[in-house]
Amino acid sequence: MSGSPQPARDDDVPISVRLGTVVPPEDPEDWTQPLTWVAAIGMVAAPLLALAWFWVARPAEAGLLPGTLLVIAALVLGGAVTGATQMGPVRAFAGTLGAALFAALATVIVGAATAGERQVATASPTLANATLAAIAGLAGALAASTIAPSLAGMPSRARRVLVPGAIGLAVAVLVARLLA
Repeated sequence: MSGSPQPARDDDVPISVRLGTVVPPEDPEDWTQPLTWVAAIGMVAAPLLALAWFWVARPAEAGLLPGTLLVIAALVLGGAVTGATQMGPVRAFAGTLGAALFAALATVIVGAATAGERQVATASPTLANATLAAIAGLAGALAASTIAPSLAGMPSRARRVLVPGAIGLAVAVLVARLLA
């Protein structure tokens, strides 16, 4: 028994090491799975709704408008839906909050990109409404993400979405009213 390691057989060494390049894993995340699409839609629902709103009927004023409330609801519920697709408490928390962070950032970017006029002293109505929706939606998603881990073990996905979503919506509307 010498202390030197034995040479590895070709079957023991991953193909990427043998070829000297990185090869994607044989079984990457399958985008044909329904829950993958549900999580993806949860992350992009609010920015897409904001884009449709700003494109079809651009708001003339900033404030708590019905469109703002819809974007807030899409942000919070999208995060709750994404978190409900995750298994385990930590993943449910991270999925809920991570999806909402992505959606909030994308919503603000949509608000800035669709602002027709550039103003110096004040923000355009699209950017102001997008920012209000993002801040209130994030507050609601934070509340939902603190509830999601305790429900992550439940077999019913509907409960894993509805309970955090309802609490998150209540917090988001309260924050929106305070900010507007």
